[in-house]
Amino acid sequence: MEPKGTDLGSSLLVPSVQELVKEPITKVPLRYVRLDQDPPIISQPPYSLPEVPVIDMARLSSENSADHELEKLHLACKDWGFFQIINHEVGVSLLDKVKEETQEFFNLPMEEKKKFWQTTDDIEGFGQAFVVSEEQKLDWADMFYLVTLPHGIRKPHLLPNLPMPFRDTLEAYSRELKNTAIKTLLYIAKALKMESKDMIVLFEEGMQGMRMNYYPPCPQPEQVIGLTPHSDAVGITFLLQLNEVPGLQIRKDEIWIPIKPLPNAFIVNIGEILEIVTNGQYKSVEHRAIVNSEKERLSIATFLSPKLDGDLGPAPSLITPKTPPKFTRVAVADFFKNLFSRELNRKTNLEQYYV
Repeated sequence: MEPKGTDLGSSLLVPSVQELVKEPITKVPLRYVRLDQDPPIISQPPYSLPEVPVIDMARLSSENSADHELEKLHLACKDWGFFQIINHEVGVSLLDKVKEETQEFFNLPMEEKKKFWQTTDDIEGFGQAFVVSEEQKLDWADMFYLVTLPHGIRKPHLLPNLPMPFRDTLEAYSRELKNTAIKTLLYIAKALKMESKDMIVLFEEGMQGMRMNYYPPCPQPEQVIGLTPHSDAVGITFLLQLNEVPGLQIRKDEIWIPIKPLPNAFIVNIGEILEIVTNGQYKSVEHRAIVNSEKERLSIATFLSPKLDGDLGPAPSLITPKTPPKFTRVAVADFFKNLFSRELNRKTNLEQYYV
């Protein structure tokens, strides 16, 4: 029987881009050509672009530097919606295993991968998300998405069935990322002078999902998009770059700014759910992925959201007569069903929840 509460929606089945490029091609198939998008290859303006803030978790917990680092975190969440964290206590050896074994997983033969492929009625597995029509343009990427927490809503044919040692590595990574995410959310609550219990009640038993991304090289990278511009609909996202190939860009002040990942850092961003919880004080920010002609790029995004059987709205401790709620309350399951029923497109999912 299907575990209750995991029917978040579905996506039309699409071909694997990784398989497509195994035969050398010189021209991108028409369904991937994205002339509707800003050019992915951005010309360098005559000034240097700002860089996303870096937050040191060790400084946040040190008496001498906590206040200064908390202020940095506040400004990062308020002005950027994105930051990198270093000294986060997730061991380098575990990160190395995640990087190596995810790469091996994507390199499995197609016959093996088919065991983990999406079905017509489910978003989890290998494939793409947010594909709702046969005419829709596609991203130049394959993904593998699965819900990792809570244990009770995992799909039995996915994580419990993964090849070893990858299964154990993801179990350990899932645990570590949950701890790091909760710790980060509590610092975010502190930076906003929000009561920590408002954060704990939402996220302590929350839903964790992982999306592994594989962006193959492309013969015409200027014509495609690796990941359509969007803001994450979740609570908070932790992105681990799995190889040294850049590609993530965020939209700030109408300019696409590339992010240069620091070694073994997490790139963290505020999701739309956290924008609602913070009553709009911290905003989710549009971002996209581009590809290149030389090398594949891999990343793994880990999302933490509130539990599916609850509801969400602005944190009670942030609501006063002077700061009334800007968003309506919504059931978490409905929020995600709305999300997965449409194409990925900027911040359109959030707009329906404004008061």
